[in-house]
Amino acid sequence: MKSSRCRWLFPLLCLALTREVRAADYQPTLHDGVTTAGDVMTYALPVAAMGVSAFLKDGKGAWELTKSGLITMSVSVALKYTVKARRPNNDPYSFPSGHVAISFVSAEYLRKRYGWQYGVPAYVAASFVGYSRVRANEHYFRDVAAAGAIGIVTTYFVTTPYHGWLIQPEFTAERRGIRFSREF
Repeated sequence: MKSSRCRWLFPLLCLALTREVRAADYQPTLHDGVTTAGDVMTYALPVAAMGVSAFLKDGKGAWELTKSGLITMSVSVALKYTVKARRPNNDPYSFPSGHVAISFVSAEYLRKRYGWQYGVPAYVAASFVGYSRVRANEHYFRDVAAAGAIGIVTTYFVTTPYHGWLIQPEFTAERRGIRFSREF
């Protein structure tokens, strides 16, 4: 990965690691309908993404979703045990959010593999999962933002477009623009 593509990751990581938590900052976990809906959505998104692949008989896509999920969760777990950040409710292993990471894997997979008509609703649902984790005092915003970035970046590089037109930005040292491609 070229450094120009990752320039935004370093400041995000620095921001995530700078917030010190004091004892007075601890809040109890909030259990309500929003938290429950966010937890359910965490599992529903990957199931829905795999369901779309199964409906389209897209075994290659299902394998790409599986690889993306495995890579993302490996990175997330490694960071949790390396950073050892405390949650707002004083539980350990806050950074990054595993719930949000897998939700954004599903959203980016649906967007890149099948297009924005699948991606937009999935991104809305994944964002709701992030909101519910912060609202429930399970994570700070930094945990959610980093997890979303990890899920999106790993999935972006693992997933290929399904049949049809792909429109995506292209920024390299040699060219900048929009790339149109189609797989037959």
